[in-house]
Amino acid sequence: MERSSARRRPGRPQREIGGIAQRPWKQLTRPYAPIEVLSADHLQAIHEMGLTILEEIGMRVLQPRARQLYRSAGASVDESEMRVRLDRAMVMERLATAPASFELGARNPEKNVKVGGRHCILSSVGGPAYVMDNDRGRRPGTYAEMCDYLKLIQSFNVLHQEGGGPFEPLDLHQNTRHLDLYYAEITLLDKNWQPQALGTGRAIDALEMVAISLGTTRQELASQMPVFTGIINTNSPLQLDEPMAEGLIALAEHGQVNVITPFTLAGAMSPVTLAGALSQQHAEAMAGIVLTQIVRPGVPVMYGGFTSNVDMKTGAPAFGTPEYTQAAQITGQLCRLIGVPFRSSNVTAANAVDAQAAYESQMSLWGCLMGGANLVLHAAGWLGGGLTASFEKLVIDAEMLQMMSAYFDPPAVDIDSLALDAVREVGPAGHFFGAAHTMQRYERAFYAPMVSNWDNYDTWLERGQVTARERANAIWKRMLTEYEQPPIDPGIDEALRDYMERRKREGGSPLN
Repeated sequence: MERSSARRRPGRPQREIGGIAQRPWKQLTRPYAPIEVLSADHLQAIHEMGLTILEEIGMRVLQPRARQLYRSAGASVDESEMRVRLDRAMVMERLATAPASFELGARNPEKNVKVGGRHCILSSVGGPAYVMDNDRGRRPGTYAEMCDYLKLIQSFNVLHQEGGGPFEPLDLHQNTRHLDLYYAEITLLDKNWQPQALGTGRAIDALEMVAISLGTTRQELASQMPVFTGIINTNSPLQLDEPMAEGLIALAEHGQVNVITPFTLAGAMSPVTLAGALSQQHAEAMAGIVLTQIVRPGVPVMYGGFTSNVDMKTGAPAFGTPEYTQAAQITGQLCRLIGVPFRSSNVTAANAVDAQAAYESQMSLWGCLMGGANLVLHAAGWLGGGLTASFEKLVIDAEMLQMMSAYFDPPAVDIDSLALDAVREVGPAGHFFGAAHTMQRYERAFYAPMVSNWDNYDTWLERGQVTARERANAIWKRMLTEYEQPPIDPGIDEALRDYMERRKREGGSPLN
């Protein structure tokens, strides 16, 4: 007996090898409640311990103006030790002025993003010294390669923000390379981007150049929507150094967002226990948040969680560990407790784009996204403990981020999706390949991968046994050929070039 058309297996459609399937640009919004690892009393214990650390031990603050600002707000300052101690009542009073949510502007207003609540920004890797790809291996980065990386960041719809320079262009002078970076970020992207907050000079240059790009002035930025998230790392344990303090003050004065991020690696720069490490992280983060509110009450600020552990056999940092995942989720709880948005990261210690890089990154992403992160820095491209930006890892991470974004789209449950008519049509022992319900929806029914290959083994062999890493290599090269630079007003471009050249003649901004 001839089988019905509903039971006849259709020919398998061919998928384009190396095709680039992207979800449309969309701000990530989390529909699920964040995971809460700790009970309310245990969370409160960590919070109180953080306050006790600030009150009894304090922070060593190397920048004189920062110490004066703390003193003006009622903190106890020991100048001989550069030690600042903060009364817990004062800390809580200042924390209360920080907003729980805000919006970040971009050169293209359609790419403005919301921060806080259930909203999440996915930001690219920022800050490595090295770049890596399949063709040339790991090496010092150049400006031309950095620009290629920025073009890819612009091209990935799933990335909402550039993360502060994907890697250092070491072929440029260290005192002025930040100017070339800012120019590239402005002209090659129309998304939000991050400045370098190392010292007053680099922060002011970023403020001046972004003001030019937006047709405003540095002085007027403070009264407008913030456009920057600047990463401020405390020098753990319990120290705020001069460049970071200067960058913090400059950004806060101009109404921009500081992301206060302690670098607390358990067993090295913080206690070996997770509770102890998080208590210290919390103290350092609160100290930085308080300083922003002293400089400019009500200025937006974020709490950055970066607590992980080290390999106790070698001292090397470990990332994407179960401890990192738990720390991220607990940090989210601490952020919600004090009412400020939460930053976390997609990190791995792997030195190659391999299985370790994938599973550690997946652990990291699960920790920060399900922990309620509002900003995921290093969301794509991070490798080798943050020392390397990888072209292939950028692509593979973008795939994982797209999959998480699809996961955050709740499935429809209605008369149409329940599909009773399709079940009636097929009946027992049939199949749904040719059912009308399937034929109407199959092209858009499921997540379409960018990197993943779903061929069976024999077909995969016939097509060259191409691995995910090799496919990622082909994808980023194709994306570079298809890149289209977002338009920019020629007058703005000229003004940016003029500013950049003038500052180079002046010597730029030497590092402290």
